[in-house]
Amino acid sequence: MSGFAAAMLVGLILDALLGWPTRLYARIGHPVTWLGRLITGLEQALNRGSHAQRLFGGAVCVIAALAATVGPAIWLQAVLPSGWAGLLLTGALAWPLIAARSMHDHVAAVARPLAADALPEARQAVAMIVGRETEALSSAGVARAGLESLAENTSDGIVAPIFWGVVAGLPGIVAYKTINTLDSMIGYRTERYDAFGKVAARLDDLVNLIPAPLTGLLFAASSRQTWAALGCMAQDGRKHRSPNAGWPEAAMAGALGLRLSGPRVYGDGQMSDDPYVNADKPDPIADDLLRGLQLFVRAMLLLGGVLLGIWLLG
Repeated sequence: MSGFAAAMLVGLILDALLGWPTRLYARIGHPVTWLGRLITGLEQALNRGSHAQRLFGGAVCVIAALAATVGPAIWLQAVLPSGWAGLLLTGALAWPLIAARSMHDHVAAVARPLAADALPEARQAVAMIVGRETEALSSAGVARAGLESLAENTSDGIVAPIFWGVVAGLPGIVAYKTINTLDSMIGYRTERYDAFGKVAARLDDLVNLIPAPLTGLLFAASSRQTWAALGCMAQDGRKHRSPNAGWPEAAMAGALGLRLSGPRVYGDGQMSDDPYVNADKPDPIADDLLRGLQLFVRAMLLLGGVLLGIWLLG
């Protein structure tokens, strides 16, 4: 495990320094886009028939996607050399599956126009990272959406893949990313995906049971309001519509002294009357999104320190 922790630290550092270069994306795409094409093909072939047939087809889709991705990862982990060479190569292969740099850049792209009172541009930027309707969002609504996305995706896009990478190396991080991408593509409660995406959604809930509260703890420990963040997690972490997203959102709300979550309208026009997290605090303003990014950076530095500690203690 200590060697895998060092490899994940290498991947995190590479991602923080380089992100996924635009030229590389233009030339070969990205592993998640490759996975997306695979899932799209499986969904088109299997998502048909009765409710039971769609449920079974969704299970087959999950198994096929995992077999296609985790199988090669197991082989790669087995043939990689030992020692520093294997550690660095594992980290380099994990690098594209860690999204710290892109998470920061996407939220910063919302924060900059919002701070400059350019609300239309801020709405366009936040629409790139949330599923809700954004055209009528106020400045506070944009800031809230950005902070919620930052909190939830820190867990899904960074802490969870690294956690499973530490547990099981390259196969662990690949398996997690496959499950999470399946959930993001088919794990919806719509007529088309309710049955077909059920296995993917439940599996995603399962693999995030530990990383989600860990993300909340990272936010709390990185905050100047640690006890407020922990108290908000304890009080409101389970109020969220998602069994896992509430932990990091509650921690961020407590750390920043704001209320998050609450009612929103999704792109299909569906109203979601969710309860607020940290309900007695004020709505966020533009500067609070910048404070959220600062908290995120401190949490990522702490995560790097934790990985270094696991490696050294191991």
